[in-house]
Amino acid sequence: MSPTVNIGSSAEFSKLLSSSSVVITDFYADWCGPCKTIAPTYESLSTKYSKPGRVTFTKVNVDNQQAIAQQYGVTAMPTFLIFRSGSVIKTIRGANVSELTSSIESAIKFAGPAKPVYSSVGRTLGGNTARGTGLSRPYSYTFKKYFDGIIAFLGLYFVTLFSLDAYRAAEQSPFNVNREGEKNFNGGTKLGEKRTGASTQIGKKLGTIADLGGD
Repeated sequence: MSPTVNIGSSAEFSKLLSSSSVVITDFYADWCGPCKTIAPTYESLSTKYSKPGRVTFTKVNVDNQQAIAQQYGVTAMPTFLIFRSGSVIKTIRGANVSELTSSIESAIKFAGPAKPVYSSVGRTLGGNTARGTGLSRPYSYTFKKYFDGIIAFLGLYFVTLFSLDAYRAAEQSPFNVNREGEKNFNGGTKLGEKRTGASTQIGKKLGTIADLGGD
């Protein structure tokens, strides 16, 4: 489908001039031979350079839209007018293909860069996810994880601080996060298993207050 707009009224033409940065208009007549000769070139340029809201190609039949033709002083066909921001910046009279092509290629530079169709804060070309939604769950999960770790550390610290056998107390403490994995432990010393080492021997030597008195 051709992007060229066939103008049907003065109001339609005025609206296009105000809504598009650059407008190229072909004033023609059905009985005009040169108009028919250059028409394929004009359509090819329209297909190549048309950009919604930025570059618009139009055709005005001077017999059907005499008011528009008279407004811009069109007396010969074909006549091509190039508008920028509603004002005429270039006039090409006659079926001059090279002049028409070069003039259009120069004019489209005034259209400026394309505006983004989809945009939002923090997202481009995406869905409707609100800002911050994607981060809320991981953030709260991370905070809880660190908070639980601090509680476990403090619990183990105070349990072992006041115990004669620090290692065994730590193994049996409810703050020991590794107790749940005891059944799946495949190497080393299992939690609760008898341990030989400096800490265990110290615990045995210290014993209770009664044992100390017995020596």
